[in-house]
Amino acid sequence: MPLFSNDEAAPVPVTNKGRLPSYISDHRARLRERFMAGGAEAIPDYEMLELVLFRAIPRQDVKPLARRLLDKFGDFNRVLTAPPIRLREMHGVGEAVIVELKLVEAAAQRLARSKVINRHILSSWNALIDYCHTTMAHRETEQFRVLYLDRKNVLIADEAQAQGTIDHVPVYPREVMKRALELNAAALILVHNHPSGDPTPSEADITMTNQIKQAADVLGITLHDHLIIGKSRELSFRGAGYI
Repeated sequence: MPLFSNDEAAPVPVTNKGRLPSYISDHRARLRERFMAGGAEAIPDYEMLELVLFRAIPRQDVKPLARRLLDKFGDFNRVLTAPPIRLREMHGVGEAVIVELKLVEAAAQRLARSKVINRHILSSWNALIDYCHTTMAHRETEQFRVLYLDRKNVLIADEAQAQGTIDHVPVYPREVMKRALELNAAALILVHNHPSGDPTPSEADITMTNQIKQAADVLGITLHDHLIIGKSRELSFRGAGYI
């Protein structure tokens, strides 16, 4: 059943028995069977997107809309993470579609987060990288997050400290350290994304990281790393020799 009663686009005429035309219902059935038999690897992005759209638009062929969304945003992940205001600009997209997309996005983020929260981060590094990419790689604006760890390097909090523009996010070392003391954190990992896709740090990134490290050193808190998340790869400040 649809989540909302006002479907986004004109429905396909149903048969005299109140059913979808067989070419649509059969296509949906085959696509679901292929997905259940082979998983996500068995279907391309546009068909994965169709599966998401089936529930939001129950009485229409959703393939054209799936194609338009992919043409507009680039790939499946970017469709899911597109801001609602931009999704609403697309013909055929209404609240039902937006809710379905955001539900899938939230589920993916929650699943990825469950693999790192309350876990020993340094021994779960790949899961941490996956989580950061899931939550940040396809954002259209910069976001700065701080991962707070206890004395055993277990992640106790993951908090977004600031939101920014497409190429800048304001960060205040004092606020980062204040929160660390509130949480009784023993270590930090800084994370932010570059919407351009290139994770190369700017001079401002390097300066800000050094400021936080100096403040952390004074308080006896370890700065393990600063990760910059790009579209398809990340940069580690520690790995690159910046800290």
